[in-house]
Amino acid sequence: MLFDRRAAIEALIVSAVVTALVTIASRLTSQHVATFVGLTFLTATWVMVWRRDDGTVEKCGLVFGGVVLPGPLNRKRVATSFGRALAWALFFSVITFAPFYFGWRWWWHPHMKFALDLLPLPFLNDAAGQLLMIALPEEAFYRGYLQSRLDDAFGTPWKIGGAMIGPSLFVTSAIFALGHLATVHDPARLAVFFPSLLFGWLRARTRGVGAGVLFHASCNIFSELLGRGFGLY
Repeated sequence: MLFDRRAAIEALIVSAVVTALVTIASRLTSQHVATFVGLTFLTATWVMVWRRDDGTVEKCGLVFGGVVLPGPLNRKRVATSFGRALAWALFFSVITFAPFYFGWRWWWHPHMKFALDLLPLPFLNDAAGQLLMIALPEEAFYRGYLQSRLDDAFGTPWKIGGAMIGPSLFVTSAIFALGHLATVHDPARLAVFFPSLLFGWLRARTRGVGAGVLFHASCNIFSELLGRGFGLY
């Protein structure tokens, strides 16, 4: 496949504009920053994908079992899509959370014993926020729009674990990491490059973003619980 320069330029310009907008939002809206940033990603995804034809939405993996498409809702399709996404997310959580735990302890060197007083309602509220205002908007934009558009530019010449991937996996992850650094100037934020590779692989393997959304939210929640439990944040 020949390099599609137009697709690459479009993807890079859109990602630069969106990164600038979320960076500005993070500076101006300290109280509701997650809401504004999430809405920015969703708006960009709507402009570039959801307002277009059904074929484009399907191609970008943003149909969510047909929920966002016009016409009667196929409940069986929705249930099948959600079940498949949940299974993939649980599988990756099982195989990654243990090594992440040890890596997290090695990096942060917590001095306190783990103690977590978790109230059900606040926890559910935080989990819903991670899912709907962080994981969903980011996966919709980065894996749904950006990775798909960069696939148009670079192609997907490599098959890994049943997923057809290409340079877009790494370019998208680099942009994802730089976006996190732009909003919070801490070099440690660049580490999100690595889980982004898994989110991107899931996008390619499942041909949708649902599994990535659930796994992304699970990673954020797990990291947050570790930080709270060890008294670091």
